[in-house]
Amino acid sequence: MINENGRAQALWYVAPGKAEIRTETIGQTREGSVRVRALHGALSRGTEALIFSGRVPASEYRRMRAPFMAGDFPFPVKYGYSTVGQVEAGPNDLLGRNVFSLYPHQTLFDLPPEAVLPLPDGVPPQRAVLAANMETALNALWDGNPVSGDRIAVVGAGVVGALVAWLCARVNGTRVTLVDINPSRRALAMKLGVEFSLPSDSKGECNLVIHTSATASGLKTAIALSGNEATILELSWYGDGDIGVPLGGAFHSRRLKLISSQVGQVAPSHRAEWTHRRRLAAALDLLREPVLDALIAPALNFDDLPDRLTDVLAPGSGILCQRIDYPAQRSRN
Repeated sequence: MINENGRAQALWYVAPGKAEIRTETIGQTREGSVRVRALHGALSRGTEALIFSGRVPASEYRRMRAPFMAGDFPFPVKYGYSTVGQVEAGPNDLLGRNVFSLYPHQTLFDLPPEAVLPLPDGVPPQRAVLAANMETALNALWDGNPVSGDRIAVVGAGVVGALVAWLCARVNGTRVTLVDINPSRRALAMKLGVEFSLPSDSKGECNLVIHTSATASGLKTAIALSGNEATILELSWYGDGDIGVPLGGAFHSRRLKLISSQVGQVAPSHRAEWTHRRRLAAALDLLREPVLDALIAPALNFDDLPDRLTDVLAPGSGILCQRIDYPAQRSRN
C-alpha cells in the first residue's frame, strides 16, 4: 500500500432527468496503481444526454459501457470518459504529472498506469478535456479517408463535427465547409479555418460528407450534398431513436455510399498497427493548437452538475464542450 484511504465524490445518473453526487470510499492505493486527483473534465453532450434521459437501447447496454463506468444501464450509472488530473501516488515517472484518462466524473480515483496518458508539452490541462472528442474525430478522419482535392462537407457543428472539419482542412488541397442550422457557428468556422454554410445555402457535389447532427434533417442534408459516388460518413449516435433515411431520389443512381464510424474500434485502415492507446496519444498531441479553445464553454463547478445538467444537455443550449472544474483546481486559484 502506498497511500492513505481516500474518499471521493462521483456523479451518478440515477433516473431519467436526474443525477446526484455520491461519496465513495476508494481505499488505499495499491502498488502498481496510480492515484489521480481530478482537475478538469468535460461532458460528452450527445452521449450523456441520451444516458441522462434513459435513452440507451437495451441492445446496446454492453457496447455502450465506458472503460471505467460503474453501475448498469439504464440506471444508476457512473458514466463519463474525459478527465484530466494530477497523479498523487504511483510510479516515479508519473508522480506529479498531469494526465488524461477515460474516467467518469469523479474527484479522486485509482487506475492502472497504462490507463493514464501524460499530457504532451504544449497541451494545457483545460484544453486536454477535448481528447476523447478528438479521438472520435481522428477515427472518423481515417474512416472517411479524405485526399487532396476533395470537396468536403461536415453537417453539424457540434464538438466532434467542428474537430472533424478542422482535421479535414489540414489535409492539403481539401475544401471544407461546416454546415449547421445555427448561423452563429459561422464565427467558429472562421476560427477553425473552414467555410460555413446554412443547409439552405450549402453547395452539393461533395466527394465526402460527414454527418454529426444526430437529426433526420441533418442526414437528409448530408445525402443531398453528396456528389456522384461520394461517401457519407455517419458519426451520429441516435440511441433508441428511429429516424427516416431518404434513400429515394438520386441515392442509387449516384451510387452513394453510406457508412458508419464508431470510436469503439480503430478504423480498419489503421487497425493493424494502431492500438486504442496510441490513437488516444495521437489525439492528445493534436490539441496543441490554441484555436481549439474556441470549442470549450466556461467551466462549471463539479458540485453544481446535478442542478445544471438539464440546461447544459438541452438540444438548444448552444454549448459545445462543457468543461468541468473540480475542487482541486479551484483550490489552486
